[in-house]
Amino acid sequence: MKIHRTLVLLGAAAILVAGTAAQDEPIKIGIVDLEQAITSTDEGKAAREELARKQREAEGKLAPLYERYKTLEDDLKAKKFVLSDDALFQKQLDLAEVRNQIENKLKEIEGQLKVDKVRIQEPLVTKLRVIIEDAGREEGFTMILQRGAAGVIYTREALDITDMIIAKYNKKK
Repeated sequence: MKIHRTLVLLGAAAILVAGTAAQDEPIKIGIVDLEQAITSTDEGKAAREELARKQREAEGKLAPLYERYKTLEDDLKAKKFVLSDDALFQKQLDLAEVRNQIENKLKEIEGQLKVDKVRIQEPLVTKLRVIIEDAGREEGFTMILQRGAAGVIYTREALDITDMIIAKYNKKK
C-alpha cells in the first residue's frame, strides 16, 4: 500500500514538473508539518488542553480500580500462606476480576479518547487544509506536501512553510 501511494505521489510530481516546465514557470514546492501546525495554532493549543483534561479525567476514573487492585493484591500476598485453598482461590478470582475490569475500562477510555481526538481535531485539520490551499495559490506554489506523508523522505528546511500556515491560520480566526 505504501509503495502504491509513493508511486502515485511520484507520478503526480512528475506530471507537475513536466507541466510547469512546459510553461517556463519555476517549480515551487512547500512542505507542511500538519501535526505541528495543529498543535501550534491557538485553537490547536486549546484542543490539546481539552484532550489533556479528558485524559486526566479518565485517569481519575481508573484510580479507584487501581487502588482496589493494589489492596486485593497486598491482602493476597499477606494471607497467602494462612488461607484455605478455597479462600485463596476466591481471592485470586477477585484479583482477576478487578484486573479484567481495569483492562475493560482502559479499552473503553482509549476508544473514547480516540473519538474525542478526531472530533476535536477534524475541524482544525479542515480549516488548515483550506488555509494551505489558499496559501498555495497566493504564494504561487506548484505543490505543497505533508511532512511525514508517503513519499516524502527528505526535505530542505527552506521548503517548510508550516510557520507561515500557522500565522495565516491564527490571523484568519
